[in-house]
Amino acid sequence: MASATSSTVDDRPAGARVHLPDTARDLVKILVTGPFGVGKTTLIRSVSEIRPLHTEELLTEASAQVDDLAGAREKSTTTVAIDFGRISLPGGIVLYLFGTPGQERFRPLWDDIAYGALGALVLVDARRVDASFDVLGLVEESGLPYVVAFNTFPDGPRHHTPGQLRAALDLEPSTPMVTCDAREADSSVDALLALVQHLLDHHPAEPR
Repeated sequence: MASATSSTVDDRPAGARVHLPDTARDLVKILVTGPFGVGKTTLIRSVSEIRPLHTEELLTEASAQVDDLAGAREKSTTTVAIDFGRISLPGGIVLYLFGTPGQERFRPLWDDIAYGALGALVLVDARRVDASFDVLGLVEESGLPYVVAFNTFPDGPRHHTPGQLRAALDLEPSTPMVTCDAREADSSVDALLALVQHLLDHHPAEPR
């Protein structure tokens, strides 16, 4: 059966940044995680200053038996290893973004991908909050500080209050919660900045 190329690199203009800027001071590994179809690949693609790496395969009839497409019917591919991108932030902070697969069957990869990370941005789809429970459990077990970002979808609910969403995910009061549109670079950067601020609040001497 035909499949997408396992490792692909997005097309970017020839002048896209490759080398680290001279102002780079703090290099930080960040996880971008969340359930299947929540927008991890899209977010990394929208903000990366280098050509992002994606390891995707086409969804097949076999995967349909284990991948819940509810709320993600338009999705045709899935990450099978990692997504990778990089973004430089003000103050000399450079984030290396590692997107994780969202399905339970890729759980053995989690420890390897999470090794050395300082924090995680957990994307959540408000249309299927329960799909995020397993991923949140992994993040909490790892002890990584994290921020929850509700990715907005055109057909997503508009009537849930922040308090209701926080209660549905059973989040600690100290866990930041934001909304973003993974398709929009500025919105995605704002979510990443919220995570960086959360890391600085918890570890004032880091990131390094």
